[in-house]
Amino acid sequence: MEIFVLNLSAVCLYLAFLLHRVSSISEAVPVRASSPPRGWNSYDSFCWTISEEEFLQSAEIISQRLRPHGYEYVVVDYLWYRRKVKGAYVDSLGFDVIDEWGRMIPDPDRWPSSRGGKGFTEVAKKVHAMGLKFGIHVMRGISTQAFNADTPILDTLKGGAYEDSGRQWRAKDIGLKERACAWMQHGFMSVNTKLGAGRAFLRSLYQQYAEWGVDFVKHDCVFGDDLDINEISFVSEVLKELDRPIVYSLSPGTGVTPAMAKEVSGLVNMYRITGDDWDTWGDVAAHFNVSRDFSAANMIGAKGLQGKSWPDLDMLPLGWLTDPGYVNWKLVLSFIWNILGPVDDSGVAYNTYLPLSSNEGPHRTCNLNLDEQRTQMTLWAMAKSPLMFGGDFPYIIGTKGNTRKIKVTPPHLSEVAESNTHVLGLTSCKDPKANSWSIQAHDQELEEICWKGKSGNKIGEPLCLYKSRALLSSDGEMIYKQQYQGKVHLLASKGVGVCLDASPKWKLTSKELRRGSFSKCKRDANQMWQLNPSGALISSYSGLCATVNLVKADVGSGGIRSWIATGRKGEIYVAFFNLNTEKTLISTKISDLAKALPGKNLNGASCKCREVWSAKDYGVLQQTLSTAVGMHGCALFVLNCD
Repeated sequence: MEIFVLNLSAVCLYLAFLLHRVSSISEAVPVRASSPPRGWNSYDSFCWTISEEEFLQSAEIISQRLRPHGYEYVVVDYLWYRRKVKGAYVDSLGFDVIDEWGRMIPDPDRWPSSRGGKGFTEVAKKVHAMGLKFGIHVMRGISTQAFNADTPILDTLKGGAYEDSGRQWRAKDIGLKERACAWMQHGFMSVNTKLGAGRAFLRSLYQQYAEWGVDFVKHDCVFGDDLDINEISFVSEVLKELDRPIVYSLSPGTGVTPAMAKEVSGLVNMYRITGDDWDTWGDVAAHFNVSRDFSAANMIGAKGLQGKSWPDLDMLPLGWLTDPGYVNWKLVLSFIWNILGPVDDSGVAYNTYLPLSSNEGPHRTCNLNLDEQRTQMTLWAMAKSPLMFGGDFPYIIGTKGNTRKIKVTPPHLSEVAESNTHVLGLTSCKDPKANSWSIQAHDQELEEICWKGKSGNKIGEPLCLYKSRALLSSDGEMIYKQQYQGKVHLLASKGVGVCLDASPKWKLTSKELRRGSFSKCKRDANQMWQLNPSGALISSYSGLCATVNLVKADVGSGGIRSWIATGRKGEIYVAFFNLNTEKTLISTKISDLAKALPGKNLNGASCKCREVWSAKDYGVLQQTLSTAVGMHGCALFVLNCD
């Protein structure tokens, strides 16, 4: 087996080249995210355990080697406030460092320059001195630790503790514990943005970030299946008021559709449209169709927060990496359920993070081979996704084995059909197809809520869920009775105590189809639903509506794809992608390219052609562009046509 070692700067230079050429011309007046942001994020290589020293070393490499190619952001990902001690893990409780106002501050042992109330000020100064911009990851709302401590709320407009209606307001007044983040239930919960105190708390967070010198915020557990449109909207307003321009990014992107994204794209600068992307071919392949859908919906480079907004395909997990900081409990619990039966509260927590000790990293190389890495980078660039490198920096290593028999395809771009399956998803309640649920009564004691809408070719019986009155902890909790009056739990089977979750209680990767998540029934907004008279089934957790969709099983796992774009000087970029497991000849007529390029007439045109990755000069082409592409590989052509 032949081993290829590719210097990181060369890899990212290619990506920078592509985005520089394919991106539109910059505006004369600086705006936020005028082109897709580029930089480095610590998550894929360090999980949450990164230290100040490690972060600044990585920033120095970005400054020296990638800043000349447009990479300007360095972002410390989640849990920078968590103490790295025994017992601390992703969803642990009681290990975070908070100030007197319940706001997260850096762990002083990992971030020593934060001592004395400085926060990230000193780190930001050093990053700015390198010619870079500094970013941080934040979670939704308020931490469970601050809620339990019932900390006072800072009023940044008046100074001191927030007071209204003759009393001082505290964390327990604004925290919505029934709306805890689905995949970090011990970590964070939404705040009530209808309350002045809730808005004051969020304002105090982002004003503090600006005071620290933050240039980029990645806001997590507020989008996709975890949508919190109220918090996104208010944070966007706060960011407009700040003297410091901060690029606003949303995460994660599980279950995101163009219809859902249109409600937030004008409020932010970038937003994830997939689950977490890791270094597997399945994750890479899962991005092709979703990228196509957002391009067709004209979402790429749409109007955003005081600038533009960009669909985000997630970080590039290349170079030296760690492992995901969580385990997919879906498989674990399925095994436990089948073998041992249901697990009660004294046993395993349903669908949650595995309480591992600190996930150290980086400690391994990327699992994608060189062709797969090039495919990922080319798709990200052609789709104008933000480029956030996720790995550590010595080298990127790929392998190349023997090629298989060449399969000749017709001289046009095509895709292969896949087997179909129904999946439960979420969409904006403004989407007309959401109004397709109805009640099917069997007797006075048993009702089902069934999907009656169109979801492609009919496969078996319509999807139905058993209706059960929402659980309440006690008769004394009148506020919750009022808040969830008319809401129901939905069960897959009668009498089984597991209910439908709006958002999975584990983090999905890009390749995982969301088929419907069930966990032990409890009083939780993530499990509460309301069927309105129009037939929409609304989640109390996100405000999104349930749908049933027909999707391709193992989507993107085979076939060929192509992207076409024009550059600033009129050049044409054509990318061929081979998703098959064998080497494939891919061809297209030059004249057919015009079908994707309005205003272009390529009949009889002569085009000078070169391929970027191989640097091969194809000379002048007049009729057909054709090349053999290896398994999971790609070819990227630049055409200059008469």
